[in-house]
Amino acid sequence: MVPIETALRLAADADLDLVEVAPNSKPPVAKIMDYGKFKYEAAQKAKEARRNQANTVLKEVRFRLKIDKHDYETKTKRAIGFLSQGDKVKAMILFRGREQSRPEMGVRLLQRFAEEIAEFGTVESTPRIDGRNMVMVIAPLKNKSEAKAEQNARRAEEKATRRAEKVDGSDSADA
Repeated sequence: MVPIETALRLAADADLDLVEVAPNSKPPVAKIMDYGKFKYEAAQKAKEARRNQANTVLKEVRFRLKIDKHDYETKTKRAIGFLSQGDKVKAMILFRGREQSRPEMGVRLLQRFAEEIAEFGTVESTPRIDGRNMVMVIAPLKNKSEAKAEQNARRAEEKATRRAEKVDGSDSADA
């Protein structure tokens, strides 16, 4: 806690600037620092935050009402992959002809789908009919940036393991 005049004189003596850091606090907080450097570091932090921010994408998985067991399993695995990457999944059932008179079968299929991927995502919007289609949206449990960070950590760990194996392999070849 020093008077403004003293702080300004100290800043001038050090050939630096007096920068107000927290203007809303009581009393306002100011620091003696290089203002250009302060602005540059703030811009770098903002740039890093923008780079780490990942946008959630809506991926689509389409079913038919009379889907085969293996096809259903393949589409379920695909949806799990999308959810684990932090993307939302839009599950869509396409109705054709007389299938449109049996929407309850579509609801059952989507509920079964939601139960099978429950550990990877939660139902954001319940099944609803949209023209000839029935649509349900599932949101991931982890957001995109968490999933990305987890994936990068896993890659780094695998890379370290491969390096260790490579080093161990070259040592035994020398012996």
